[in-house]
Amino acid sequence: MRVLHIDSSILGEGSASRALTRAIVERLKSEHSEAEVTYLDLAAEDLPHLSHRSLARSDESEAARNARALEQFLGADVLVIGAPIYNFSIPSQLKAWIDRIAVAGKTFRYTANGPEGLAGGKEVIVAMPRGGLVGADPRTEFGESYLRFLFSFLGITNVRFLHAQGLSVSPQHREESLKAAHAAIASIARVPAANALAA
Repeated sequence: MRVLHIDSSILGEGSASRALTRAIVERLKSEHSEAEVTYLDLAAEDLPHLSHRSLARSDESEAARNARALEQFLGADVLVIGAPIYNFSIPSQLKAWIDRIAVAGKTFRYTANGPEGLAGGKEVIVAMPRGGLVGADPRTEFGESYLRFLFSFLGITNVRFLHAQGLSVSPQHREESLKAAHAAIASIARVPAANALAA
């Protein structure tokens, strides 16, 4: 089993999402001793935002980084992604990576019946902490809904989310929310990919 472990938080070791993705990967490794893990730190990797040079492939070093990101994604069986919510959405670093893996002809294609995802068969586990709380109004949620649509567009339907909300509400709320998230990791990691339900 090949695992692609991706962190996108800018907060370093104080990051809740980094702690959660580490715990998820360790759980996967405890269940699958043969697991091969590739780690990608998008805050340290400095993957530039998509530009005309990227699309035109006029910069060799950038083209190489783009190709490597796509190769890592296509080669993974399981993706563990840290996607903290910044100002109601995912970090721009994570969006820059997404722009490298959403490639027509590679991970999706357009057909007479509409777009078709080409990257199916993978499992995605997303750790998504946020400082605030998602209200009852679904229009206030832009992180999970975006990633669900994106991966579905690429043909991936086995996508699960691990939430830790209200981390900035109070120290007690943060502690309780993270404790609950860590307790949930065991059950998330144990569900076989073929039988997992999106949650």
